[in-house]
Amino acid sequence: MTDAMVVMCTFPDEEKARQIGTVLVERQYAACVNLLPSVESIYQWQDKLCQEHETLLLIKTTRQAFPVMSRELAALHPYDEPEIIALPVADGSAGYLDWLTGSARG
Repeated sequence: MTDAMVVMCTFPDEEKARQIGTVLVERQYAACVNLLPSVESIYQWQDKLCQEHETLLLIKTTRQAFPVMSRELAALHPYDEPEIIALPVADGSAGYLDWLTGSARG
């Protein structure tokens, strides 16, 4: 197990995902973000079935940076209840993980 984490968060459009992802990297809450445009989400919200095209942001961060990063992400996000799901990174290339943990300081 490493200190690295991958956080998933969906956005209503690519522009908003890019804008917030850039802020997270500039403030060193994240080492890197990837935008995956045009994912289709099907879910229930307030007793209504919803089907939306969204952009998925994959955020590479650390356990130490996650609390601050997730608060900032929630504050900047346009949704009332944004998806912020953190997954631990079990293993990876040593060089990349060293770079990641040195870049995302929170």
